[in-house]
Amino acid sequence: MTIIYALSGIALNHKTDWNPNYDISHEQVQWQDMPTGNLTRAQVLEFLSRHGDEDFYKKHYYPEPGRMKVFIDHGSYDFDRASGRGFKETIRKRPVFFEVNFLHYNPGQAWMWFSDLFSGALILLAITGMFVLKGSKGITGRGWWLTTLGVIFPLVFLLFYL
Repeated sequence: MTIIYALSGIALNHKTDWNPNYDISHEQVQWQDMPTGNLTRAQVLEFLSRHGDEDFYKKHYYPEPGRMKVFIDHGSYDFDRASGRGFKETIRKRPVFFEVNFLHYNPGQAWMWFSDLFSGALILLAITGMFVLKGSKGITGRGWWLTTLGVIFPLVFLLFYL
């Protein structure tokens, strides 16, 4: 549980730098001699077969004049109708990160209660851990300074960001 929340926490902290759930790649493609007019499913499948994607076809449509978009199971193709130039976008789940982020977002009631119990256990562990050591290494000695720092650091960041 700690590893799940630690990994997903790191991933979610940096979601402006990368997509923690999916690896998205783009590849330039060219449809030589693209037929004019509205294309049939068969025509689109024939193109997809040249790229090994005919079994993944979902649908195609024209989002605006001169453009065509083809949806496949793991991504899409986007074409300029006049030139036949386009790109293929491939979307793949990021191993490990997809799963831990899924759990971090609380996928259901049972997981929420389990997660709450785990969080309560971590709070109990943190509080009782302050009193395990006695004397100069315990809460009345070095532990006092460490506990104080543990309170001051979040407060400083809170004041800085508010």
